[in-house]
Amino acid sequence: MRPIHTVGALGLFLASSLASSLACATNYTLWINGRAGGAVGAPGNYNDFSYWGPATTPAGVNKKAVNWDGRSSIASQSGKVRNALDCFCTGSNWCYIVTYSAGDLMMGYTLANYGGTARLKKNASPGSSGVCGNSDGSTQTGWNIRWVRAAAGAAGGSELSDAGSWTTSEPLVQDLKTATARAMYNHNDTRNIWFYMYAGARGTLYSSLLPGQDDEVIAYHSSGGVAGSSGRSLCNPGDWFCNDLTLGTANNQGGSTKWRYHSVVFRDDSEDYNHYINGNWGGIVGVVRSAVVNSAL
Repeated sequence: MRPIHTVGALGLFLASSLASSLACATNYTLWINGRAGGAVGAPGNYNDFSYWGPATTPAGVNKKAVNWDGRSSIASQSGKVRNALDCFCTGSNWCYIVTYSAGDLMMGYTLANYGGTARLKKNASPGSSGVCGNSDGSTQTGWNIRWVRAAAGAAGGSELSDAGSWTTSEPLVQDLKTATARAMYNHNDTRNIWFYMYAGARGTLYSSLLPGQDDEVIAYHSSGGVAGSSGRSLCNPGDWFCNDLTLGTANNQGGSTKWRYHSVVFRDDSEDYNHYINGNWGGIVGVVRSAVVNSAL
């Protein structure tokens, strides 16, 4: 029979090991930018929040900026996002993800195409290129992601791309055409990770090009995670000329459905929020940032 003091020592050792393991686990909040009309943060520099606003602004626990160029194709820039996910969302570490506009298309594409692949566990210590070192040489399938919150999600494309309202030679603009974005990957395949959608409705300038309610750039059919091969006209309750975008996962008025694991948690019924960050976490991004501060802990 093992001596009592030996059993006690073993118990203390196991408890200490478990506590040490838990202490090493870290949560991160990753912010993935959208299309860039101007400068973006430096790719690989996860502390450069110049795309969003002051880096001192609270934006979730251990916030990191996942910077990509905001102009090239989704496929060519996905590697930068995968580097960040490998760095901070493998091993014992977990991530909260926030996307904006085309960043939603980027995240959806990355999860659908790479979320089921073997990923080397990383040490969360990136080099200048944004790549982290291996932790122990072991792998895992996909990434540790608690949820994705999408501000003005563009995974359903934008009619502004269809109409050539942006520089049509830009590869990202081609990807953002509604039919192209919707056929780019299986939007229902989120690896069982929830996408919480935030839809702005303060649209004015381009409203004639965008069906239903919009934030001047993205219509509700996209920011609401609505399924289908093309966009449709969806609005706030009370609009007699347009079916309602519903909250949660429920079918919209008129019967259109949302992609699996997509839920509308904010619909801009008062039409207060447009698309634009304005260098200071503005527009619909501000609504998401407030929610993240209270939930990404």
